[in-house]
Amino acid sequence: MLKQILKFINMSGDMRVLILLGIMLIFVLACVLGLCVLRRTLYNMIDRRIERFQSELIEKQVREIQNMYKQVRGWRHDYRNHIQNMKIQLAQGNYAELEGYLDSLADDLTTVDTVIKTGNVMADAILNSKLSVAEKLNIRINVKANIPNNIPLSDVELCAVLGNLLDNAAEACAKLPESDRFMRIYIGCLKDQLYMSVQNSAGDVKKIAGHYLSTKQSDGEHGYGIFRIDRVAKKYGGYVNRQNEEGVFATEIMVPLCG
Repeated sequence: MLKQILKFINMSGDMRVLILLGIMLIFVLACVLGLCVLRRTLYNMIDRRIERFQSELIEKQVREIQNMYKQVRGWRHDYRNHIQNMKIQLAQGNYAELEGYLDSLADDLTTVDTVIKTGNVMADAILNSKLSVAEKLNIRINVKANIPNNIPLSDVELCAVLGNLLDNAAEACAKLPESDRFMRIYIGCLKDQLYMSVQNSAGDVKKIAGHYLSTKQSDGEHGYGIFRIDRVAKKYGGYVNRQNEEGVFATEIMVPLCG
């Protein structure tokens, strides 16, 4: 080792400079390669987390939809009994009782009716299941939705975006007094773009480095829904805008429609 050091010292200045430059170049290349490997590893970890999060989200939404349709099947199962009872009330001239019975049926049917019809089956299922949960939380809801046929998003992507938007909105509302809870949802076509807007009442919303943080309490899910929404929008050349002003949190998404 000492001989090699002495040999290096005895070299000409130009040769020592070339060797040092070569060592520096190798070091820089090794650092760049290491950073590339680290970046790829991190992206793979994020992709796996997102896939797991998306799978769990879809399973949750499927359960919600199944519960909604279970209510529908239950009402249909009792349909003949309702008809028979009304016939008896009518035959006996119990018109007041019949009117009360019809009113109770109307209220019951309202809880299982698919009130939101967007023109997209997947969106209908997600919106109705999520809004059914929101109503149980006593959240005031205003919805206007009409989805065109030529959207670029797949059913899975549409499910993930709407599911995350509505979950985040409902969770933010649930932290407030019932009198302050509301959600406003608009989905439609705006200047050849699919436009989605969700506004909800909200308390303090954390923001770090210009990015809003998820309100979820679970560390395993923290922020992945927001990341998923942003990724889908970016994939199709769209954008996401988030604003929090005076107790109202708003998310706007615009994605170009297919030609």
